Amino acid sequence: MAETPVSSGAPAPSGRGARRARDVRDPFPARPAGLRRRWLVAGIVAVAVAAVAGIAYGPVSLPPGSVAAELLNLVPGVHLQSGLNEREIAIVTDLRLPRVVLGLLVGGTLALAGGCYQGVFRNPLADPHLLGVAAGAGLAVTAVIVMRGVTGADITVGLPVTVPLAAFVGALGAVLLTYLLGAAGGRDRSPATLILAGVAVSAFLSAGQTYLLQNNAESIQEVYSWMLGRLTTAGWHDVLIVLPYAVVTAGVLLLHRRELDVLTIGDDEASSLGLHPQRSRLLLVAAASLGTAAAVSVSGLIGFVGIIVPHTVRMLAGASYRAILPLSVLFGGAFLALTDLIARTVAAPAEIPIGVVTAILGGPFFALVLRTTKRVET
Repeated sequence: MAETPVSSGAPAPSGRGARRARDVRDPFPARPAGLRRRWLVAGIVAVAVAAVAGIAYGPVSLPPGSVAAELLNLVPGVHLQSGLNEREIAIVTDLRLPRVVLGLLVGGTLALAGGCYQGVFRNPLADPHLLGVAAGAGLAVTAVIVMRGVTGADITVGLPVTVPLAAFVGALGAVLLTYLLGAAGGRDRSPATLILAGVAVSAFLSAGQTYLLQNNAESIQEVYSWMLGRLTTAGWHDVLIVLPYAVVTAGVLLLHRRELDVLTIGDDEASSLGLHPQRSRLLLVAAASLGTAAAVSVSGLIGFVGIIVPHTVRMLAGASYRAILPLSVLFGGAFLALTDLIARTVAAPAEIPIGVVTAILGGPFFALVLRTTKRVET
C-alpha cells in the first residue's frame, strides 16, 4: 500500500515534538544521521595537524614539513628524507611523539565520555566527572601522596600501588558507590537519581580529601600539581597504560551509539521500541567511566574537554549521537593535543598546567552552553 501523503491543512509538528516523532518512526536508521564524510575527513585532518604541530613546536622548534616526513617514515614501507639529524629525530620519536599520542588518547576518551554522559543523562552540561570520578581519584591520589610524606619513604616499594593506579581505582570506586547509592531507594536508577547520588558522593569524598590536606599541608603542592592536570611522559609507558582502556571504551560506546538517540526520547518511549533503558544506561555509563578513570590516572583532572568538544561537534555536524561520538574522539584528541602545545609554549620555559588552559577556554564556553540551553527550553 502506498503511503498516504499528509494533508496540507494539517499542521506539521515542530521543535521537540518533531524531533521526537522522527526518532520514534525510525529509531535505528540504516545510515547515521548527520555523519558525513566531510566531517570525518575534517576530524582526521585536525588530528594530523595537531600531531604535527605538537611535535614540531617546543623549546626546540623543528620544521613542520620535516616532522611530517619523519612521522610518515614510521609507516612500514615508507622511506622519506626528512632532513632531520639524529638528535632531532630522537626529539621527535622519543620525547614529543609519546606525549602527543597520550594527548590524543586522553582528549579523545574524555570527549567521547562527555558525549555519552550528555546522552545518557539527557543533560547538555554533563561531563565525564559527573558521577564522582574526579572526587574519587583525587581522594585516592591524596591518600597515597600523604602516606608517602608521613613515612618519609615511598610506601609503594614492593607493592603495586602507584599514583596512576590509585587514581584509577578511586575513580571507579566512586562510580560504583554512586550507583549503589542511586539504587538505595529502589531498583529505579533514573538519570536524575544518579546525578543526585553523584553530587552526594563527590561532596563526601571531597570532604575526605580536604581533611587529609588540612592535616598534611606539606603535600598540598604535589597534590594540586596532579589535580591541575599534565601530560608529562617519559617514553611510551603512560600511553600503554591508557591505550587498552581507551580502545575498550571507544569500542563499546561506538557500537552502542544508536541507543543514545533512543534514550534521549525518554525511558517509556525507549522501552516501547524494544530497548531496555536501565541495562543500556548501565553499560554506557560503565564503559564511559572506565575510559575516564584510565584517562584521569595518567593525566590528572583535566576539565571541560567533555563539554567543549561534544557541543562543538553537535553545533557543526548535527545532534545525532551516531555522529557526535565518533567525531568527538577525533576532535577531542586534536583539541587536547593543541591545548597541551599552548600549555608548554605560551610561558616557556615554564609550563602551565593543562587543566588551567582548558578551564580558561571552558569557562566562557560553559556559560555559552548554559545560555543557549536556557533559550532553547524557553
